Amino acid sequence: MSETVNKSSFPYNLIGKPIHVKMDRPLGTKHPKFGFVYEVNYGFVPNTVSGDGEELDAYVLGINEAKQEFDGVCIAVVHRTNDNDDKLIVVPQGQSFSDEIIEKKIAFQEQWFKHVIIR
Repeated sequence: MSETVNKSSFPYNLIGKPIHVKMDRPLGTKHPKFGFVYEVNYGFVPNTVSGDGEELDAYVLGINEAKQEFDGVCIAVVHRTNDNDDKLIVVPQGQSFSDEIIEKKIAFQEQWFKHVIIR
């Protein structure tokens, strides 16, 4: 059974919009609890609240150096179907990635969660 997602509601309404991300786990850092290494910059969107009660998380793709902050465009949402913690996919203006490339780039963390990519 597939899940129906209201794409006009938060965070899906952020797709195509400019997004500011603050990194709490820059590229190459280790997860403090589970020890895996972040293969992309990973952070949060300030002044938001996600389904888990924390600020909305974001994967930043297309940047190959560790960053503290980044301004880009949201091209997709990773909707976890077995967890209440959606993630944005944020890229530099003008860049895009296929779902297959997104899956490869975020597998280091998303491999443990059932999810779908919403465009």
